[in-house]
Formats: sequence, C-alpha cells, structure tokens
Amino acid sequence: MSPRTAPRPAPRPRPGPDDLRRTFEAVPARTSAEGEPFADSWWGRAWVGALESLSADEARLARGRAYADGGHVAAVTVTPGRVVAYVHGSRARPYRAELRLRPLTDAGWDALLDAVAARPGHLSALLAKEMPHSLAATAEQVGARLLPAAGDLDPSCSCPDHGRPCKHVAALCFQAARLLDSDPFVLLLMRGRGERELLDELGRRNAELSALERPAAPAAPSVAADDAYARRFLPPLPPPLPVPPHPGQPPSYPDLPGARDPLGLDHLATDAAARAHALLTTGRDPLAGLTAWQDAVRLAASRPTAGLTATTRALYRELAYATGRTTTDLARAVAAWRQGGAAGLAVLETPWEPPAGPFDRARPALAAAGFPRFTPGHNRLTHPTGSLQLRFGHDGRWYGYESDRGADDWWPRAAPDPDPVAVLEALLAQDAAASATCPDPPYVR
Repeated sequence: MSPRTAPRPAPRPRPGPDDLRRTFEAVPARTSAEGEPFADSWWGRAWVGALESLSADEARLARGRAYADGGHVAAVTVTPGRVVAYVHGSRARPYRAELRLRPLTDAGWDALLDAVAARPGHLSALLAKEMPHSLAATAEQVGARLLPAAGDLDPSCSCPDHGRPCKHVAALCFQAARLLDSDPFVLLLMRGRGERELLDELGRRNAELSALERPAAPAAPSVAADDAYARRFLPPLPPPLPVPPHPGQPPSYPDLPGARDPLGLDHLATDAAARAHALLTTGRDPLAGLTAWQDAVRLAASRPTAGLTATTRALYRELAYATGRTTTDLARAVAAWRQGGAAGLAVLETPWEPPAGPFDRARPALAAAGFPRFTPGHNRLTHPTGSLQLRFGHDGRWYGYESDRGADDWWPRAAPDPDPVAVLEALLAQDAAASATCPDPPYVR
C-alpha cells in the first residue's frame, strides 16, 4: 500500500474550555511519495498553495514539509485567527510557531450564513466534513473569503530564523493542511466561529427560510391520449451540420478559490474536443487501446515544447505520481512520443529481436557511408563511442538515441527514418550544432 492510499490516523481533538478552542494531538510521522500533493482535499491544497505563495524560498518550504512528515510538530491548538504549535528543530528545546489569520467580521459572517442557509446542500456537505467549491465561491461572492491568499497569513516563530515563513512555521502550516483535510470546520474556526455555534445558527436560519417558503402548485401541462397518438405528418429531420475543419475552442473557466487551475481545465477540454473531432471525421478513437501510462505520456506530450511552465510542471508531477513513475521517466517517454507516437514509446521501452532484412542491411549501409562498426544488440546498433544508438522499430523505421559518454542514459533524438544513415546524419548534425556552444569535441566518423 502506497503512502497516499494508506489510511491516515484521524487527528483526535482534546476537549477545550469552549467551542472556540480546539487542540489536536500530534500525528505520527509519515513518508510522502515524490510528487505527491501534501493535502488530499482541494481546500487543504489551497491552504498549502497560500503557504507556497507566501514564500519564494523552496528550501525552507521543503524543510518544513520534511519536519511535518517526520512528526516534528507537537499538538496543534486552533483558536479564532490563530494556529499555534511547538515544533522540534535541530535543538533540544522546541520552538513556538504561530500562524495568524484575520477572522471574518460580524457583517461578513452574517452574509455568509444567510447564503449557506439558503442552499441546504452546503450544510449537508459541512456535516459530511466536506467543503464544496460552490461554498467557497459563495463566500467569495458575499465578501467573506474563507480560503486564505498569501497576504492573509502572518507567521511568527521563536527561532532565530527571520524567514517568512521559517521552516518551523512552514511545518505548522503543512500540518494544519492535514487538519483541514479531515474537518473543514477547523478553517471556519480560524475565521472566527466554532462548530456548535455555526450549526445552531445555520439550523435556525434554515428553519426560518423554510417557514417563509410556500410551495406553489404548478399547473402540470397535459395532452389528451387521442391527440398524442393521432396519426399526423412529421417533417423529415434536418440534415446534419457540416463537420468543422478543426476542433472548437473550449470556454473560459473562472479561477475559483481552491479549484483546479483554469489552464489545466482548458487543456482537458481541448483534448476532449480533439478526440471528439477525430471520432467524427475518421471514425477512430485516438485513445483506443492505449494503456494508462501511454495516455499519460500522450497528455504530457501535448503540452507546448518551449519550456515547462508552472502548470506543465504540476501536470508532469501529477501524471507521474498517478502512473507510479518519476518525472524523469515521464520526460523521457514524452521525448519518445514526440519522436514517433505510440510506436516511438515502444522503441524506448521494449527491446525485441527483429527478423533478417532491414536490420541486417543496416550495418553494411553504415559502413559504406564511412561510419565505424556498430555493435548490435537486440534491435539496437550502438556507436563505438557509446554515445549514439540506432533502434529499429516495429514500424520499419530507425530511431536515433543519444547518451553521455560512459553513461547508460539513452534519450530519444532526431526524427525516425527508414534509412539508418539519414538518422545517424541527423544525430551528428544535432551534435555539431551543440558543439558550437559546448567545449566537448563533436562525434567523428
């Protein structure tokens, strides 16, 4: 069982003096998988996102996450506008870490409670320890934002580190995300109201609204059976609309608090439109027969190639984690997919024994072109330097690969071609272009 699927021990609140103070016992240490989001719920991830926006120091955030994973955060106390805990650092005596968050005003709470009471689904979700996106959006609309932005968090710590936040406060913030995962009422307490008070007030307002509503008896339209089954002429259906030359563009998605990023939604919608267009025009599903790993590679390969944006990096992390691979594995597979689609990915991942014919004719052709003797192995021919390789695919084409000298770390390079000499020439041309800005000597025949 992976760390992500293993059940987490639910934090147990200790009895407090009233509804406005909750103390949660420290949770045991755990191990985060590479690329795994720290929080499970979308609102927990939004909380972590506010922390990451607060600090540009990735090293401090990484240390804070390691402290939280390692069980360095002691019991956490939550009161309106404040989260406090002792965090064990490198010294024997723990540091007092504190995170302040501005509570909502009375007017803000009044507007939010009216809006929530008017939608019973919000109350049902809270009782199920869930916070739907629509609830966060409703709070935003009435000016009572629940999820914090970077500027809403005010950290402080007794340690000598003046970073904002230091690693101890970062660890506390990560730990608070776990509390939010299990109970969104913790966030509401941070904003100023306790669970019992909120549920009592919401119940009262919901009852008042129900008493004011009077169900109207809608006039149900009816049609006589004789009229419904009477023989009559029906005009022919209109002809189908012409197929557009290209898939349509998806709509614009709003940036809701804590929701998935709009660029990610845009990407998924664009991919769905392209798939539908292919089905409509060719009758074939471009995803038919693909494994989960092949589809993850296909999705990542459809991202722009001119540098990795923050959205693309996040997509790579999530796809790699979902398929049990590393981001390096995914990047290598993306290069193979861009080289030759599913066939190119098979060339990367699956060595095979090709029959006599094009493979056996490749070495004489390379020798006739003046290249040194290549070493065969399965469907691969390796240059004597150990830095260039030609791989023969099931589609009858040769694929170029390159590795650092002395390292068995092959990456797809150059476009595939039925002619092995053409592929090798393309590899050498790429190396010659790279040597113009690199002190290493180019490959020679």
